[in-house]
Amino acid sequence: MMGRRLQVGLMRGASRVAVAAAIGVLLGFVPTAMAASEQGSCAANPQNRAFDYWLGDWSVRGPGAAPNAASQVSLALDGCVVVENWDGGRGHRGENMFGFSADDHSWHGMFTDNQGRVHVFIDGKVEDGSAVFTGPSRGPDGATVLNRVEINRLSPDQVEQVWKKSTDSGVTWSTEFHGEYVRKKTR
Repeated sequence: MMGRRLQVGLMRGASRVAVAAAIGVLLGFVPTAMAASEQGSCAANPQNRAFDYWLGDWSVRGPGAAPNAASQVSLALDGCVVVENWDGGRGHRGENMFGFSADDHSWHGMFTDNQGRVHVFIDGKVEDGSAVFTGPSRGPDGATVLNRVEINRLSPDQVEQVWKKSTDSGVTWSTEFHGEYVRKKTR
């Protein structure tokens, strides 16, 4: 009996490790934590710094936007993660995270909101003031939806974000959000 309990316990532990590894792969993080520290600091890595043009406090304008819509974009985890905290101005809020993976040399992201939506962006590229993230999700009817978010620097004090969705594997796209971010003036 003792041998059977040990075997079941080991199987449960192995299952937990397998689930954690699958989540890590989905989010673009490979379990090589030691390798990341050997590759250098995120604060000094040019690939990690490519998205810094978006850092700051922003007013957000666009079709249907509330006059008090705002976004605050900052760094977390020693400069390894770009975090956006946004407020649509009408009770709709969210937090979005982006990070450059030293393992696969790609950007990844996750959008979450207070209405229970989560979108994982498994592929991203950031360079020369332009960021593009893509990833699949499910629509309300269960159908696969491809999401593409572009965040482009228009000037030092202006950024544009466009979120598009496709229900036909990227053949056609509909714009879900088009926001103009204007940097808030410091006092």
